[in-house]
Amino acid sequence: MVTNGSRKRQPFSLEQKESLSAGREQSKVVRKYLEALELSKPRRGRKRTIESITKQLNAIDNTIKGTHPLNRLHLTQKKIELTQELERIKNGPDIAELESQFVKVAMAYSKRKGISFPAWKELGVTPEVLAKAGIFPAGKPERNPQHPK
Repeated sequence: MVTNGSRKRQPFSLEQKESLSAGREQSKVVRKYLEALELSKPRRGRKRTIESITKQLNAIDNTIKGTHPLNRLHLTQKKIELTQELERIKNGPDIAELESQFVKVAMAYSKRKGISFPAWKELGVTPEVLAKAGIFPAGKPERNPQHPK
């Protein structure tokens, strides 16, 4: 009997579907937390605050009317950029909530994907957050810091 090499695939079991769904959900939580860490990473120079940005916007509003059209163009662009930055700061991610969700899934995600303590640290996850998740450096005892022995 000659076959064309194609076989019928067995449909996923309910357990397999649940496992795939859990993996997708873990990945989503981890991705959101790492993206939030990236956005909140300290940058060189003075820290930008809502007050400092508002002050700059007010200064632009006070000077833009009487300036030369070319200067007005540049000030208008600066105003757009400052307004966007202000919105990002005001509506930025809630790090505490994302961290809480991350702590719940990080251990399972690490085991499933083979992610080590140093890899998490390299991406900016603090040792304290990793300890809450039950992830420790190699050679350290695994314990839950919320429930000491």
